[in-house]
Amino acid sequence: MSKIDPIRLEVMKNAFDAIADEMALMLMRAAYSPIVRDSMDYSTAICDAFGQTLAQGVTTPMHLGSFYDAMQHLMERYAGNIHAGDVFIGNDPYAAAGQHLPDIYIVEPIFHGDTLVAWTTTLAHHADVGGIVPGSNALGAEEIYQEGLRLPFLKLYDRGVINSAIWEIIGLNVRVPGMVHGDLRAQLAASRAGQRSFGELISRYGIEEVLACAEELHDYAERLGRAEIRDLPNGTYHFTDHMDGLGTSPEPIVIQIALTIHDETISVDLAGSSPQVKGGVNTPLPFTKASVYTALRSVMQSEIPNCHGFERVVTVTAPKGTVVNSVHPAPCGARGITGYRIIDAMFGAFAQALPDRVTADGMGGSTVPTFAGVHEDQAFVFTETVMGTWGASAGHDGQVGVPHMGANQANVPIEMIEATYPLRIRRYGIVPDTGGAGRTRGGNSFIREYEYIGEEEGVMSLRSDKRDFLPHGLFEGGEGTGPISILIQNGQETELPVLVTEPYTIRKGDVFRHISPSGGGFGPAKDRAPEQVREDVEAGLLTESYARVTYPHAFQGK
Repeated sequence: MSKIDPIRLEVMKNAFDAIADEMALMLMRAAYSPIVRDSMDYSTAICDAFGQTLAQGVTTPMHLGSFYDAMQHLMERYAGNIHAGDVFIGNDPYAAAGQHLPDIYIVEPIFHGDTLVAWTTTLAHHADVGGIVPGSNALGAEEIYQEGLRLPFLKLYDRGVINSAIWEIIGLNVRVPGMVHGDLRAQLAASRAGQRSFGELISRYGIEEVLACAEELHDYAERLGRAEIRDLPNGTYHFTDHMDGLGTSPEPIVIQIALTIHDETISVDLAGSSPQVKGGVNTPLPFTKASVYTALRSVMQSEIPNCHGFERVVTVTAPKGTVVNSVHPAPCGARGITGYRIIDAMFGAFAQALPDRVTADGMGGSTVPTFAGVHEDQAFVFTETVMGTWGASAGHDGQVGVPHMGANQANVPIEMIEATYPLRIRRYGIVPDTGGAGRTRGGNSFIREYEYIGEEEGVMSLRSDKRDFLPHGLFEGGEGTGPISILIQNGQETELPVLVTEPYTIRKGDVFRHISPSGGGFGPAKDRAPEQVREDVEAGLLTESYARVTYPHAFQGK
């Protein structure tokens, strides 16, 4: 039992959360790139002196828990050489326990006197880190050396003095150095804000109380996690999901899950998943674990603190050399799509144990188009994480215009795109007749069209999925529809692969049209209330002709 007053512990938990959220807001407001500022592809966290997460800001769930592995690597590398004023930078999955090269960590120690008491940590997806493809999400890369600048954990600042060589090396190796340097400064600003606020917390409550509450918070989260798992049905639940595969001749990539609930703990084994591939979808183990934690947190009902203690009740195993536990030199620049599929597979397994707490399959995460070239004598790289459509649940239809739970990201506003890049958004809206049929209906697809209006040639690439393996329904719910990605050049339409391994050349007037996958349905279509079907028709989500075929019972006698 805890010796900490529970009210004081709750106050301290919320204080840790507030610091992490303050850092997140600071980073967003100071960021330069749309991928950070508008799509919000970044995370912030406060860690204790042992590198265990105390609180994580309200941004990307798939970064959940990933800080711990990176921090263990950093602390081992610099044991005995960590000082006030140091700032560490790193990104490499194999040399720094990172996630992929565009995700750069900025980490600072917090000292009280001469004692290391905590860390501020930030992680941001940068617009470009070099490599063979602008945006550094090289689906066609065969090894990590092709993906961009690799950084083990290095001291960007040593006792308050900047290492200008690192700063210059980064600027020389990326296509948009002003944007990358600007986002790094935003991370530094967020980190400094977290340092100040943590210092104020110590001044207010005293170092002994803050550290005691930090230690107790982990134990409290573990107790809550164990208590909730006790209420889940014991057993092993299996599910297999797929990615369509790479390029113009795709071979399916398998994600296999065995989820075991045993009294107070959960284990997740990904044995049977495909071997790592010569393409950028391989996933380092820290990211696989973070994806599992995200799915698990989403089905739990308790307000469990977002700290490392929760992770003590979960064990994640995956064979080395697979797409879910890649080893050097496997490329992993586009590993996000694999993380989404791990979460989807977790949902498929949980549907067998907790059918009322999960949704049918959705669009499978973000579609990621990247446009790059030269505009007004300046290099540009524009990458967007386009969200999002969910499958239906037992209680409501699939949502549209929301992110996949693994990302908590947003589409870039049209005005921001058109004001900054040689792009025009010609169309953005919902596509009727696309959600999987069911008692509750899958979310509709959406369409987004980009016209390239640059005077000079550019390039575009694409990451999407679920064309061959459609979003599945649950409990007799219908499948969702797959994606359609079309490049229109001189009136000719070319259907693009879901995972483009070689970027396409684009010229002024070319149009990229993307229709997203839609969500799967939940329950039999014959059980959908007739008035709901008619409301969908009135709202333009279904055409009457489609509705009469799919839900004939809603039109009997009409």
